[in-house]
Amino acid sequence: MDMKLEVVVVPVTDVDRAKTYYTGLGWRLDADFSTDEGLRVVQVTPPGSPASVIFGHLVTAQAPGTAQGLHLIVSDIEAARDELKRAGADPSDVFHDAGGVFHHGGTDGRVPGPDPKRSSYGSFLSFSDPDGNGWILQEITNRLPGRLDPSVTTYSGGADLAAALRRAAAAHGEHEARTGQEDANWPDWYADYMVKEQSGAELPR
Repeated sequence: MDMKLEVVVVPVTDVDRAKTYYTGLGWRLDADFSTDEGLRVVQVTPPGSPASVIFGHLVTAQAPGTAQGLHLIVSDIEAARDELKRAGADPSDVFHDAGGVFHHGGTDGRVPGPDPKRSSYGSFLSFSDPDGNGWILQEITNRLPGRLDPSVTTYSGGADLAAALRRAAAAHGEHEARTGQEDANWPDWYADYMVKEQSGAELPR
């Protein structure tokens, strides 16, 4: 049976302030419901995300600001940082981890700048909402095998699709250089590359 992560609950102090903050980041407002008993549920969804975020009043016993390490995946970490800054967030500089596997908790092990090889999964930034709930952005450009359904290829928006096309174009240029001839079937090659990149399958050469 599929068990899909649908909602993450984030504890906040001021519901309206949190609503203004997250919608100001461009997150879609899905719901804002209240009951006579004082329960209030606000749901927002980050662009392209299949999972949503809920906050409100009486929705969690967690102390405000205690949600940490919430991950958002992006295809271009530096472009995402620029977007967050324009939206009024205060993101950290891009960093990679000294261990090269996954980031440590807090700020331990942070090395300034993206992963030197710009490896998929290797570059991060962080930001916090007004209550101190901590978010991490992680750059993923090529999924490890088995991480996605190979029969489904989706992109979160035009920018994500454009970034995938640029990576396919660069790889196709290397392909033509190796073969020494122009590839008239480049649309098929692009499509094959983009599907396999997202599913984590072996990429065409």
